[in-house]
Amino acid sequence: MPLHWDRSNPEFHDDDDSEGANEVDEEVNVHSGVLKVELAANKVHGRYSRLVLFTGLGLAAYIYSLDNQTTSSYLPFAASDLGDHSLISSIQTAQSIILACGKPVIAKFADISSRGTAYVVVLLFHVTGYLTIASAQSIDAIAAGVVLFAIGYTGLQLLMQILIADITTLEWRGLINGLLALPFIVNSFIGPNIATVILETVGWRWGYGMFVILVPLCLSPLIITLLWTEWKAKQQLQRGSGSSWAIETTTNLESLLERARVLVEELDLLGLALITACIALILLPLTLSGKVNGGWSNPSMIILIVLGCIFLPVCGIWDLRYAKYPVIPPRFFGNRSVIIVSIIGAFDFGSYFLTSVYLYSFTIVVKPWSLLYATYFSQIQSMVLTIFAILAGVIMRYTHRYRALLIIGLCVRLVGVALMIRSRGANGSDAELVWTQVLQGLGGGFAASCSQVGAQASVPHVDLAMATAVILLVTEVGASVGGSVAGAIWTNKMPKKLAQYLPDISETDRAALFSSITDVTKYERGTYIREGVILAYSDVMKNLLVLASIISVFPIFLAMFLPNWYLGDTQNAVDDRTEDNNDEEDQVHDLGRRGRGQFDDQNRGGYAPLVRDERDVVATG
Repeated sequence: MPLHWDRSNPEFHDDDDSEGANEVDEEVNVHSGVLKVELAANKVHGRYSRLVLFTGLGLAAYIYSLDNQTTSSYLPFAASDLGDHSLISSIQTAQSIILACGKPVIAKFADISSRGTAYVVVLLFHVTGYLTIASAQSIDAIAAGVVLFAIGYTGLQLLMQILIADITTLEWRGLINGLLALPFIVNSFIGPNIATVILETVGWRWGYGMFVILVPLCLSPLIITLLWTEWKAKQQLQRGSGSSWAIETTTNLESLLERARVLVEELDLLGLALITACIALILLPLTLSGKVNGGWSNPSMIILIVLGCIFLPVCGIWDLRYAKYPVIPPRFFGNRSVIIVSIIGAFDFGSYFLTSVYLYSFTIVVKPWSLLYATYFSQIQSMVLTIFAILAGVIMRYTHRYRALLIIGLCVRLVGVALMIRSRGANGSDAELVWTQVLQGLGGGFAASCSQVGAQASVPHVDLAMATAVILLVTEVGASVGGSVAGAIWTNKMPKKLAQYLPDISETDRAALFSSITDVTKYERGTYIREGVILAYSDVMKNLLVLASIISVFPIFLAMFLPNWYLGDTQNAVDDRTEDNNDEEDQVHDLGRRGRGQFDDQNRGGYAPLVRDERDVVATG
């Protein structure tokens, strides 16, 4: 039975409706980017412009993937050439924090400006970052370039997901998301080969420099199409609502100071700063704990965590009581889908990073495989994930449901992780070990596709960008926690296990074996030292896998409490308006009314308040 609103039944109404509607009305009033993309997606795009748009998305997805698969190999060589290889970890720490914290900022900007404008801004950061790295004469310049690039990179990642959700209906969204991930399969093999050729010939500077040209070139069709259709949408909005009303929230009569004040208010810069500080203070010790003297016994680690926890309630108080347009709308905390999907993502990525951080090192040491086969093995999970994300999209297209598929995916992923406990040893079957990665990829593909579509179904279009950013932010935090815990376990357990299995060698030799897999591979399999290291690796990997298996159980139970939204021919499952509304004039006037915050009972469903509980919704599970 399709999900629908039943507003005629008084028992389905509560006092929170008016409050939630007012919140959404105020958000719509400033989110001109959402108004533009709605009309552009539905009325401005013709067949040709839609073709160009999707071609542009395909090019953007490909270059994003190729960038990811090649430039990650260059940083160690760049840092080494500039004389400070040891600072790589600090640079990567800063990058990971920006990748997490930048998402809400970019989502907010895309909402109050436009998707096309946001693409231009993040592209400028991306290109400037790579130019800075390519021309760097010091490690400090490398660090500055990485920070700028990270802003652009996380922006491109987020905006692509937002744009896909903007222009697709729920029944097609999972499939389109999966198809646009296909380049990762191709570039898993092409990227490393390109990186090798670049490093052996023209050098790492040209490795970064080539993307200064390629990224803008590949993004140009997408950005030009977005800017053109948004301009056309703005013209229609102005014609439909009268020339006196424009989509901007300020007029030419206002002073520059007033414009600045309005922009600061709409962006909620203080709220963004508080959230960024909070997340950074929490992530810093998680990413640095294995790299500073004393690890978690270092007082600075605890101080940073405490400060981050102190900022959490400060963020909440500001958003709830003082911010006119809060970064994270308070109504999100009453949205079961967003909350549960965020927690599922955190647990899932935490489990993944627990097993993956040392997986490549594990296969090099434990298995008698060449470097090429070890590299192929490390790519299996991501390739299978992409394939089954596409299959999940096809299934959702025809079943119009997501929850059962999500639960199946999480269960299959748990089986894959748990099976590694048995197959991790040197005598474990190669086929069984490969199957563990296939199962994790299969389950991960189902879970990733279904959870994202399910969460996006639960929010009106005005909340789409920020909801997506919040989910990705929480997921990044889960990934950082998982990686940090893996590092802490490895650092704490491995020296003890090496001492247990190799008591006859010196502590200096054991330290060298702990620090470098290259030193380990110097010893042939079957020798006393190599077999002792294999036993140590197997024991520590078991600890990581047991913990990852336990963590993987929680998302399964959480998924059972998700609303089973009907994935139909709509942008989301909580708006009354469908994507195939053919009355252009009515839609232009309706968007104009909503832009001025003037709702009546008939049009209020266009941006219905988020569901506080499922009394307002009739859905089948």
